Amino acid sequence: MFSFLCGVILFVGWIIPIILIGVSNRTSGGEKFAWILAVIFVSWFAWVFYLLLAPLKSRRYSA
Repeated sequence: MFSFLCGVILFVGWIIPIILIGVSNRTSGGEKFAWILAVIFVSWFAWVFYLLLAPLKSRRYSA
């Protein structure tokens, strides 16, 4: 039972950054997908970089 609970906690801790990037307005489209893939394969380090660096391209707003 303890190992199952630890597994659930680790899974939730792993999925939280993916959800936070998914609902974020900082990036969109392909860039968001790339950040999610980075979090999946690199884990928390990519999420920290997302918080520091995203968006990689500046958005252009039409006036």
